[in-house]
Amino acid sequence: MHIDILTLFPDMFHGVLENSILKKAADKKRFTYQLVDFRDYSANKHHKVDDYPYGGGAGMVLTPQPVFDAVEAVKKEHVSSCPRIVLMCPQGEPYTQKKAEELAEEEHLIFICGHYEGYDERIREYLVTDEISIGDYVLTGGELGAMVVADSVVRLLPEALGNEASAKEDSFSTGLLEHPHYTRPADFRGLPVPDVLLSGNHANIEAWRRKESLKRTAQRRPDLLENQEFHEADKKILQEIKNNEK
Repeated sequence: MHIDILTLFPDMFHGVLENSILKKAADKKRFTYQLVDFRDYSANKHHKVDDYPYGGGAGMVLTPQPVFDAVEAVKKEHVSSCPRIVLMCPQGEPYTQKKAEELAEEEHLIFICGHYEGYDERIREYLVTDEISIGDYVLTGGELGAMVVADSVVRLLPEALGNEASAKEDSFSTGLLEHPHYTRPADFRGLPVPDVLLSGNHANIEAWRRKESLKRTAQRRPDLLENQEFHEADKKILQEIKNNEK
């Protein structure tokens, strides 16, 4: 995978891309990336990338020319690919693990990080393939959102994680929140690890983890249980959880 990030503040990304899992994945050649300051593509003699909105209003709006030209330039560097062009925007599709898994299948991603009051609508309408929001709140710019999405996508790439099973068991990957985890010591300040996890009985451990995953989801994110199909065993567990809450 190759990722191009179009931003007015490329220095913001170095701490994220040059540490932890993303750095290890880049070192393993699982993905490459390029930080593109789209101000460099401005045709304005002062390298302006924003202007006042037609019709008046507060704030400045990103003009289409630098963004279109920057996207066209990076696409020419990867002519064999058909990139997904992602606009980071509070009006976009709410970001989910399912979307991360979808994007992880792509060869080329281009992120556009906005700033100021917003984008010229022609960027949204004629250039991008996806609009993504990481939450119902407004940030100063799209950079932090792009970091979140890039991290969640890259960790799904083959060999990016030390144990590839980890990603498959993450919260949301199964449609449920993940079960609780424990490690040594078995008793910490009088707080013991559940006996089943020390039993060595893998079938019982898996059954416990499934039940705890269902329980945690029902308590914290019941919306995730909607429109899911469950086996009879899961239905019985969910009913028990519901009865215990009465």
